[in-house]
Amino acid sequence: MKKEEVKVVATNRRARHEYFIEDTVEAGLVLTGTEVKSIRQGKINVKESYATIENGEAFVYGMHISPYEQGNIYNVDPLRKRKLLLHKREIRKLNSFIMQKGYTLVPLSIYIKNGLVKMELAVAKGKKLYDKRQDIAKRDAERRMKQHLSEKYSG
Repeated sequence: MKKEEVKVVATNRRARHEYFIEDTVEAGLVLTGTEVKSIRQGKINVKESYATIENGEAFVYGMHISPYEQGNIYNVDPLRKRKLLLHKREIRKLNSFIMQKGYTLVPLSIYIKNGLVKMELAVAKGKKLYDKRQDIAKRDAERRMKQHLSEKYSG
């Protein structure tokens, strides 16, 4: 059996800072050939992107894929909406989450798995300012503890 090869192309680090991640799902993307070539070069940005469900289909908006240099007439709009490939059951599950107040679909990462471009999509709930401050304080405290322990055992 062949081992799965996964190459992460882009991550949305801001998403974990801005949202509480409730659930994640892997989705395929409907792309053109030049978009795939551009993604393989790493020319993709998912920071401002979000996903919605329209008429029983999932779409991602605001994902910027730079035009491929050798693409000429085959290049498409870098910010166009792109269809996500999900099973009907997964779409229904995600839709039931979104119907609840405060939940949204946020792309966490784009990666190439066995030659196919995939997206890790998360059901997320927005954090308030005080939640972000708590996370930063907790990270700082953990960093200080690790520093203190390494000083204690190294010296």
